[in-house]
Amino acid sequence: MKSIKITIVLAVAILCTVSLSAQKFGYLNSAELFQEIPEVKEAQANLETYQAQLQKKGQAMLTAYQTEYQTLGQKAQQGELSPKAQEVEAQKLKNKELEISKFQQESEQKIFKKNETLFKPIRDKIQAAIDAVAKENGYAYIFDYSVGVLIYADDSTDVTGLVKAKLGM
Repeated sequence: MKSIKITIVLAVAILCTVSLSAQKFGYLNSAELFQEIPEVKEAQANLETYQAQLQKKGQAMLTAYQTEYQTLGQKAQQGELSPKAQEVEAQKLKNKELEISKFQQESEQKIFKKNETLFKPIRDKIQAAIDAVAKENGYAYIFDYSVGVLIYADDSTDVTGLVKAKLGM
């Protein structure tokens, strides 16, 4: 009975070893691949333009706030405003501060969404090409060298060239 269990365990171990050795592994450098895709440069330029537009609007809001702050300070120094009027103007400035802060937060969210909108189709295209290369060439696993997960790789398993070819590059 004991020898049957040992035989079964050995058989399972041998089968697992044989099945693992039959699997094919590959790796690629997704950072390099990503930078070489023409659509990335266009998307990056669009994102930078969008960021610049938001920064310009934010800077205009900040400049207007600073101007109003200085004007209020000058009027207060010259005695042109009553204490009640100063309070009202100070509250207006606080509201503008909140508006600027809200705009900055919304801008960050808009940039994140724009980034996602621009780059998700490119990432999906790359993933589809990787999936196709893996299936066509019988790879069980493909690792991404650019994120530092791979400790050792034989250069013959680099599939970056195959993925580039699949992308028409």
